[in-house]
Amino acid sequence: MKKLQRKDRNRLIRLKGRGKDCFFCKSKKDPNWRDFEKLREFLTPRCRIISAQTSGVCMKHQRKLSRAIKEARELALLPYTASEE
Repeated sequence: MKKLQRKDRNRLIRLKGRGKDCFFCKSKKDPNWRDFEKLREFLTPRCRIISAQTSGVCMKHQRKLSRAIKEARELALLPYTASEE
């Protein structure tokens, strides 16, 4: 097999991901706004959505996750921003 150049290898890693297993693929569930306690794990302390590379979620579930978080925010189950204390 031909040895990959650094540029090609980095591109493959970026396209394939970091190799972490997706939480939602493992549990065979889709993210839903009703399970807002679980959605809190995918927010930073400042209530921003964590990226797919950091959280280890696949892109299919990352899109569904962000939609579910936005729905939960609209229903006032999750905050838009962190409260100042």
